Amino acid sequence: MRPRKKDRHLPACMYHKHGAYYLVRKGKWERLDTDYQAALLAYAKKTSGAVAGGMPDLINRAFAHHRKNISDNTALQYQAAAERLKTIFAEFEPRQVLPKHVAAVKMELASTPNMCNRILSFLRIVFSYALEWQEVDSNPCIGVRRHQEARRDRYITDAEFAALLDAASPYIRCILEMCYLTGQRIGDVIAIRLADITDEGVAFTQEKTGAKLIVAMTPDLQDVIARAKALPRKIRALTLFCSRTGKPVSYDTVKMAFRELRRKTGIETVTIHDIRAKSLTDADKEGKNAQTLGGHTDARMTARYLRGRLPKIAQAPTMPTKAS
Repeated sequence: MRPRKKDRHLPACMYHKHGAYYLVRKGKWERLDTDYQAALLAYAKKTSGAVAGGMPDLINRAFAHHRKNISDNTALQYQAAAERLKTIFAEFEPRQVLPKHVAAVKMELASTPNMCNRILSFLRIVFSYALEWQEVDSNPCIGVRRHQEARRDRYITDAEFAALLDAASPYIRCILEMCYLTGQRIGDVIAIRLADITDEGVAFTQEKTGAKLIVAMTPDLQDVIARAKALPRKIRALTLFCSRTGKPVSYDTVKMAFRELRRKTGIETVTIHDIRAKSLTDADKEGKNAQTLGGHTDARMTARYLRGRLPKIAQAPTMPTKAS
């Protein structure tokens, strides 16, 4: 096929002539439409069975392809985003989605900025695959900025943390203590293998970032590990935390248990993710390297956990003396 000399923006075998767009195959000119976007829609239907299902089909394929690259928790968030997007774009073909449509989604979901940003992030991923698969000519999400998210500023006090631990079962208590002492995410803590534990410390490969680090062994860590190993289990498992039958504990199990702890203690405003923030904040307060503990390559990411976590101590002025 010879390269085009004009109309290079058109996909293969599509031509503009006498005010209309045509699909040309084997010398036969098939009229599509006079409107460019409508013509692209007709072109897509006639030339690609892969996009016959429109946006819902593209979203499903992109999610399935991307699933192996993300954690279970992220997958749940993207799955929810996928279902929302399939409803929003149910009648759209991929080539019909324009930046103005993405911007409209952003405005429609402005009341829930965090959720909206997750949806926009996933939609950008969907179209990055569509672009790679040559099903669209551009990514309509580019240029549409995310909402500014308010940074969470909830700090779990020592008294609150102690109350939560005291109300927990021995099993959940060990997990929560390990989360605090290592500063790692819940998913990385419940995935600790016995082989990851040495005299040097506990080795982690963070599921979310791929960062590798070892949290140095301390007496507190040794105590929690010993109590976790002593928990009843029918068979020897490969992971430190597991069910009585030896199966790995799930993220949802820990999350639901923490939700129940909040109810029992009346500490309703904290989340399980605030434990990691407390760990990094306390480490920073003790003069330790919170960035290394968090596994962050960018100090700004660590700052999201630390900034405003503890109240600043302001110094009042000295009362001026009266003039004699």
